[in-house]
Amino acid sequence: MAMSAENVVKVTARGGFALIEMDNPPVNALGIALRRGLKGAFEQLAGDPALKGAVLTGSGRFFSAGADISEFGKSRESPLLPELIALIEDLGKPVVAAINGQALGGGLELALGCHYRLAAPGARLGLPEVKLGLLPGAGGTQRLPRLIGVARALTMIVSGDPIDAAEAETLGLVEAVAPDLLDAAFRLLESVVAKGERPPKSREREEKLAEARADSGLIDRLAEPLLKRQRGLPAPRACVEAVRAAVTLPFAEGIKREAELFLSLLNSPESKAQRHLFFAEREAAKLPDMPPEVRPREVSRAVVIGAGTMGGGIAMSFANFGIPVSILDQDKESLERGLERIRENYRITVSRGSLSAEEMEKRLARIHGTTDWSVVGEGDVVIEAVFEELDLKQRIFRLIDEKARPGALLATNTSTLDVNKIAAATARPEDVLGMHFFSPANVMRLLEIVRARKTSFEALATAIAIGRRIGKVPAVVGVCDGFVGNRMLHRRTAQAERLLLEGALPQDVDQAVLAFGFPMGPFAMGDLAGLDVGWRIRKARGTKAPISDALCEAGRFGQKTGAGYYRYEKGSRTPIPDPEVEKIIIETSARLGITRRAISAEEITERMIYPMINEGARILEERIAMRASDIDVIWVYGYGWPVWRGGPMYYADQVGLKAIEERLAHYSAALGDETLAPAPLLRRLAAEGRGFGSLPVQPIAV
Repeated sequence: MAMSAENVVKVTARGGFALIEMDNPPVNALGIALRRGLKGAFEQLAGDPALKGAVLTGSGRFFSAGADISEFGKSRESPLLPELIALIEDLGKPVVAAINGQALGGGLELALGCHYRLAAPGARLGLPEVKLGLLPGAGGTQRLPRLIGVARALTMIVSGDPIDAAEAETLGLVEAVAPDLLDAAFRLLESVVAKGERPPKSREREEKLAEARADSGLIDRLAEPLLKRQRGLPAPRACVEAVRAAVTLPFAEGIKREAELFLSLLNSPESKAQRHLFFAEREAAKLPDMPPEVRPREVSRAVVIGAGTMGGGIAMSFANFGIPVSILDQDKESLERGLERIRENYRITVSRGSLSAEEMEKRLARIHGTTDWSVVGEGDVVIEAVFEELDLKQRIFRLIDEKARPGALLATNTSTLDVNKIAAATARPEDVLGMHFFSPANVMRLLEIVRARKTSFEALATAIAIGRRIGKVPAVVGVCDGFVGNRMLHRRTAQAERLLLEGALPQDVDQAVLAFGFPMGPFAMGDLAGLDVGWRIRKARGTKAPISDALCEAGRFGQKTGAGYYRYEKGSRTPIPDPEVEKIIIETSARLGITRRAISAEEITERMIYPMINEGARILEERIAMRASDIDVIWVYGYGWPVWRGGPMYYADQVGLKAIEERLAHYSAALGDETLAPAPLLRRLAAEGRGFGSLPVQPIAV
């Protein structure tokens, strides 16, 4: 017997029990249709004396990824998820959650309301709401501590990071990990019914709260290191308070407190910004002009040319996700240095407890180093990661063209150069595009995919699929100097240098940027990356940055030399303001005839942020980016823009484009700087009272 409830829930009778399957692709989001379907299914179970219990599972790779985020802040239609969970918990018949894949957010809360939980070996369980500026709002903060204890529950809820099935079993979150998931779930039901056991309710479990109830300071001690990593944001603090309520209040009152905290966060600017990014990330790689029949090519092996820091990081990105990769370099010495750097990176990760030694060996086994150019013919994707010099890259691509097999994706990791000119060095420009990884490539999530004039849709689809497969956030952009991220960064860099000449010191600028929410200021970041990199590029282009150039001429290249904009104690990465740098700055200002003045933190912040927004407007007008939200994704995942501010274009809409236009016009006139003049698109939107978010999606200009 098979029935349908709201077309998203399948109910099948099986030996006196019901199999209730959520079927709301792609992730079984708990929107109103699925909630209604589940309510109907469980009411049917309650009213049918022939059915003694049920197994709840999901279709596809997901048990359930949780709430339908698009419903947040809109009408709350019954049944709400807490009502549905209460219905299951009070059913009087046992329900086993057979967690077949990911159970996240409301999906895990739904499983917590079931009486028993089993997990498939590959399942992952978590409460990631904090990453949307929220907390679990359907009992997760009250039930999880009762099942696994306060310490582990706090870590899961405040970090938002999921755990795997094996850890879930160790913690007691699931009864067992079962390869034969559904059969095991029905066997468990049969055993429970045969024994006549009363279905246990998570909300009634109190024993794992005893330690926290006996020690009033425990929660604060446990929370302190967790909150320190969260930069004082309201959601992590609210998560702690909700767990505290689980310990200090009866369950019913704790649920009320959780709901109050959830609603206070729902309307917070931080949560709205984070939810904006949730949707923006999913849109960034969608091309409005991509024909629907286009499919990505199969990729089973990668080749990376260049064993430097970037090439090694790219190779690790493939190896980390199970894709064999060959690294090609010009000589054995350079190759071995690169391979040793990879080995050391993995060893550090193992020493921190983030990776097992066994897994390290598996990843290293996927990386093969060679100086033999014939290896290029083995790659389904070939990525060039050599020095940022156009002539060199063109020579490399001529060789790639000769060696690569037909249909291979040919990618350049350039961060600024013209991909059209690189593609023109081959006889197959349709297979060439940019895949701009961010340093360190094995850590940073952004992948800027650069669409050249002749790049085929199939090549683009393949690059996007690769990015997703190796855990990156792909964003497709057009060709221009610096593409989206570095082109905007150039505006900030120019203002940072100018602020030093006019009266600020490196620590003043960095502190203002840190206060805005970035993890690092521009001058500390420059020292980390190495000032000689930009110096070399400027010399090749015939451009100047007076203070940075002066530091480089003095041999101050940053952390690698123990001195840059700051000085560094041996073995330390902590920047220390240096009177010698102040002297160089003052002397440079005097040499250029610039009278120094006191500059407020407000002016520094505006001049660090508003010129980037202005450049973003030009990028949109030139159709280098398809959406304003794509720019937000690039800056959050590639440059450390604070996620709770939603990205530069979203932030601009919150401030108001009219206010930004006025400040840019003021600085442009006061400083005599035409690059600060408000962009035409910014002026037009400001005049119309609109924001960047109102702009339609537009294909990349090619």
